[in-house]
Amino acid sequence: MNAPCILIAEDDPHILEGLVDTLASEGYASLTATDGRQALTLFSTEKVNLVLLDIMMPELDGYEVCRRMRAADDRIPIIMLTAKGEEIDKVVGLKMGADDYITKPFGIHELLARIAAVLRRSQISPPAVEPEGSSQPFIFGTARISPETYGGRRDRASFKLSATEMKLVQFFHAHPDQVLTRDQLLNGVWGQNYLGTTRTLDQHVARLRKKIEPSPGRPRYIQTIHGIGYRYSPRKPPGE
Repeated sequence: MNAPCILIAEDDPHILEGLVDTLASEGYASLTATDGRQALTLFSTEKVNLVLLDIMMPELDGYEVCRRMRAADDRIPIIMLTAKGEEIDKVVGLKMGADDYITKPFGIHELLARIAAVLRRSQISPPAVEPEGSSQPFIFGTARISPETYGGRRDRASFKLSATEMKLVQFFHAHPDQVLTRDQLLNGVWGQNYLGTTRTLDQHVARLRKKIEPSPGRPRYIQTIHGIGYRYSPRKPPGE
């Protein structure tokens, strides 16, 4: 079995060298880019399993690179690297399509744990959150979801789902009308060892609503339960 290949986009040569050595010691292969355009070229021409993407880079910053990568492929996971550590940077990265983020300076063990967790979630086989047959298409709200293609269709318009979004849809679909806490969703979708915050969950829910809700600002299917979490209601509210 080939080693997972990680594209590292980082313009600091010392950090880049350290990441390459660390990943190699854990059995990962790596490709390196020192600016945004080079990262996009490698992303489009090489087989990549995961991207470590610095925000502050020459040519194109990490936000724009993430946006373009997501437009080209919704399934390859992206972890943003940020030195700022400010909440707004993390939120912007997640809105652009990143699966996770980590703030510099970071511990190697934390980084490796996040990489392993994101790679597990992005496996091509459908996530094990439903019984046998979960690879079959199913209805979610008014959308038809296809786990095999990581896509969906609503009102004659098709859309793509990232690996994390697909697992989130499947988890909601497996627990209809249940109030799910944020911790339950993080554990069920991201795994027990996830080291991030609920902000990641909230941003993925917001992205998912834009794809499956007729009116994302007034969601009828993925409902917010304030102070607790979310509930998937497969039925329309009364009177609609």
